[in-house]
Amino acid sequence: MPVTAFDVPEKYAYQNGFNTYHETEAVSGTLPIGANNPQKAPLGLYNEKLSGTAFTAPRNENQQTWLYRILPASAHSDFSPRESATYNTNPENKPHERIHQIPNQLRWDPFDLDESVNWVHSLHLLAGAGDPTMKSGLGIYIFAVGKDMDPHEAFYSADGDFLIVPQHGVLDIHTELGHLLVRPNEVCVIPRGIRYRVKLPSGPARGYICELYQGHFQLPELGPMGSNALANSRDFQAPIASFDEDHSGSTTYTLLSKFAGHLFAATQTHTPFDVVAWHGNYYPYKYDLGRFNTMGSISYDHPDPSIFTVLTAPSDHAGTAVADFVIFPPRWLVAEDTFRPPWYHRNTMSEFMGLIGGQYDAKTGGGFQPGGASLHNVMSGHGPDAVTHEKASEAELKPVKVGEGSMAFMFESCFMVGVTDWGLKTCKKLQEGYNAESWEPLKARFRRPGADVNGGNGVKKDIKADDYLTGASGDQ
Repeated sequence: MPVTAFDVPEKYAYQNGFNTYHETEAVSGTLPIGANNPQKAPLGLYNEKLSGTAFTAPRNENQQTWLYRILPASAHSDFSPRESATYNTNPENKPHERIHQIPNQLRWDPFDLDESVNWVHSLHLLAGAGDPTMKSGLGIYIFAVGKDMDPHEAFYSADGDFLIVPQHGVLDIHTELGHLLVRPNEVCVIPRGIRYRVKLPSGPARGYICELYQGHFQLPELGPMGSNALANSRDFQAPIASFDEDHSGSTTYTLLSKFAGHLFAATQTHTPFDVVAWHGNYYPYKYDLGRFNTMGSISYDHPDPSIFTVLTAPSDHAGTAVADFVIFPPRWLVAEDTFRPPWYHRNTMSEFMGLIGGQYDAKTGGGFQPGGASLHNVMSGHGPDAVTHEKASEAELKPVKVGEGSMAFMFESCFMVGVTDWGLKTCKKLQEGYNAESWEPLKARFRRPGADVNGGNGVKKDIKADDYLTGASGDQ
């Protein structure tokens, strides 16, 4: 069956469909009929609109949701800066921290778990580009969380949409619009502005986040593949309405906002999770990567990895993404007379990779481990390590299934992605000798027709570029 066999069973019900217009009510009769903003909302609730795009965005791009809640989201105290000296996920705004733009191929050992922090303080910006204040670019985070958020707290990011990729542990996410249980081999998206809290039903958790500063994720176009392929719309799951009742005024709740990379806090005397019903197409959702319908070559050659795209966030240039979310799932390889692992490559896009579990078939040397990561920036050469190349070059080309029990992924971006001080120094996970292990051991395999390894006379000969033009190298 094309589903993941999860260790932790599902506990919530969902609505199915990607970018589908959903409606859901926790109490029958809550949703108004026809109108969105009646003079008096049913059951004494407040009408509230949540806009994920500009009012006048084209209809096929417009994202909004109507909420019917016990008290509006605006009913809180003023926000005040919190931990301003230490909390910043936009380091270009701090003179003593910055994004480092370097061309080296980088790889990290598995990042440490941290049992001392909750979700809000588990977010470590590893790399990024752009600026959330200009709604341009993306941020790439590692999260390592060990504690539940306080039951009287809620958090949201005003900076962008969170694409969350758990690698270890389970996230029980209580959002304004309902509940999501997110396990390794599932991903979820929490759109900009949605308030939520995170619990850890299975203990400490670790994983990766791509925060999208501009636009929203969408399904890639399928072109000649037809109407069903890759991630199918019906397999995405959105929460059903669920609400808490605590409006006595005797309990203080803290609302935490990540705004321009900084942390702000406000208080209110009512629960933020009081949405009784909602309808719209701007909501959190999750997806089981085990349901991905993998496409590939059934004749020859290895296709571009874009054929494994789950979600894409387009830039203003067609076919070029601010962020693509790509996976490398278990799959059959049957191509004839083909070097089957990914080819050696230099890319105008940046490629950040993580490993959820198992072994990535293009990196079998042991250095790319679950919970670790790599970054191959714009035009930085990369590809299979020497061990993988040797195996793949000599392998019998029979049908073979690769990646059993494995799931690697990639955040690919058109931006040149810089690395933070945390990623280069503080985390202490950056590997030394990545190139020395992976590609420096590759041997020159070129042989001129009719020549031996020493150039035909037992003396090693240096061939200059002009020799190929004049024939002076002896191949006449």
